[in-house]
Amino acid sequence: MKITVYSVPICPECIQLKEWLKENNVKFETVNVAVEQEKRKAVIEKSGQRTVPITEIDGKIIIGFDKEKLRKALRIK
Repeated sequence: MKITVYSVPICPECIQLKEWLKENNVKFETVNVAVEQEKRKAVIEKSGQRTVPITEIDGKIIIGFDKEKLRKALRIK
């Protein structure tokens, strides 16, 4: 399962999301969209959103820190 979190360092919701993933032993890649312009453009095209965090799980996009959607996508109880 490939998991990517698109975020910026100063975003409180992004920090909470990444901490939650770590607490649930979920391995993920982080993309700082404030620095990585091409990846920011790509995720905006995929998601239609300019806000962060955006989590991509095997091609599925989840906007924000939505625990229920994340649990379902990651099969966490």
